[in-house]
Amino acid sequence: MARIQDTAGRRGRRRGGGQAAPLRKPDYTHLRHPFQPQAAFSDDAVQAMHDTALRVLEELGLKVLLPEGRAIFREAGAIVDDDTEMVRIGRDIIEQALKTAPRSFVLRAANPDRAQTFELGAMLFMAGAGCPHATDRLRGRRPGSLRDFEETLMLQQSFDVIHVLGPSAEPQDVPVALRHYAMTRAQLALTDKPMFVYARGTPQVLECFEMIQRARGLDQAGFEDGVWATTIINSNSPRQLDRPMTQGIVDFARHNQLSVITPFCLAGAMAPITVSGALTLQHAEALAGIALAQHVRPGAPVAYGGFSSNVDMKSGSPAFGTPEHIKAALGTGQLARHIGLPWRGAAGSAANISDAQAANETVMSAWGAVLANATVTVHAAGWLEGGLSFGYEKFINDVESLQTFAELCIPPGGDAAEIGFDAIADVKPGGHFFATAHTMERYQTAFYAPLVADLSNFGSWSEAGGLTSTERATDIWQSVLAGFEPPSGGAEAADRIDQFIADRTARGGAPPES
Repeated sequence: MARIQDTAGRRGRRRGGGQAAPLRKPDYTHLRHPFQPQAAFSDDAVQAMHDTALRVLEELGLKVLLPEGRAIFREAGAIVDDDTEMVRIGRDIIEQALKTAPRSFVLRAANPDRAQTFELGAMLFMAGAGCPHATDRLRGRRPGSLRDFEETLMLQQSFDVIHVLGPSAEPQDVPVALRHYAMTRAQLALTDKPMFVYARGTPQVLECFEMIQRARGLDQAGFEDGVWATTIINSNSPRQLDRPMTQGIVDFARHNQLSVITPFCLAGAMAPITVSGALTLQHAEALAGIALAQHVRPGAPVAYGGFSSNVDMKSGSPAFGTPEHIKAALGTGQLARHIGLPWRGAAGSAANISDAQAANETVMSAWGAVLANATVTVHAAGWLEGGLSFGYEKFINDVESLQTFAELCIPPGGDAAEIGFDAIADVKPGGHFFATAHTMERYQTAFYAPLVADLSNFGSWSEAGGLTSTERATDIWQSVLAGFEPPSGGAEAADRIDQFIADRTARGGAPPES
């Protein structure tokens, strides 16, 4: 059940006859793209970008800072110079990797109904991720805390249109060596959706894997039968893989967990200023990461990632929701389909508060990902300041947009009853359809019930306080948190790892690797 409709019902929307309409209960849990993927480039241009990316890897190479990563590439047949840390990867290595990279796999969840098939055609959304700050109208902007992280998990759990968990507002009040314990425990206790794990070095990654296994009662085979943990791997554009990210690819591949290989190529800054140039560099870096994962473990789940946009050439700041961002998303989809892999797109906003700019940038960038048929769209709700803040009101307003996308996945009826000739015949010219049998049979469930949008007239809106959508969103997130109930089994799952966490905390935790 979509929690949005519960909230709309509690707000007491009235329909004909003064009766409260029954709750409309759409299911947004499993979505498929309703549109054919759109294109920004010709097939010849896509082939040229792919060929040029292979040339970049063969002739120019990329810098791999982790010695183990260079050793794995050398074993695969790449030309490696340990003095310069440069690795040149032949196209034969890439072609072999693309043969073994899976086209479809399952993201496991504590609630089997929340599991997701990750493949081309699936349409998944993730909330804003990796934000060092949280912000809302009541408490202002602040460093992310464990309370903020837990609250944003509750919000993610409460709306079915958020399909996979992200690290939202990072709890900076928890020491880095212990943070992975708190973040994993909170996900296990408060949610039953597919989980996220940061790639911050082997010790932290393996401890997170062990906590998931203990909490879910899994042996190693059960853990590796599908994806229980997902991570985002960002290359250091241009043409560099740092130690933690390279190690993350290796660790997740070895344990058959998902690495979303995502270069962050900002045209004009870390990539050529043209969209096609930025996408070519993105493609080369993503192919290198995919090849590394597949050499570690052929068949390891990977996703092609794209997060290319442009910068403001006056300030150098990242820009999102721009025409260039949308074109890059369309091109990324074309490149992903060219190699046949599921892929990650992204929404986003550079706005500092939840305002018209924030809404426009997020909606436009989300449209780019949807029209390009992204398998998962990251930063789809709550992301502000280019990722520096997670906004509570922004999250609620973005959920409204995402649920609109979800509604587009429900095809409208077109049979004789839906077309309604008799209804048209019932109404005289200049009349209305409010009281026709056709309307009365359908009015309670015919339309999407808004979460935050106010459809009343100016007078009614004024009498109710004249609140903006951001102000209304405050009431909604407060209501969701006040009425939150953890999923079945969450407390027990957390209990099963508490002693593990206590023991590891007493030993000082696991510092991240740099």
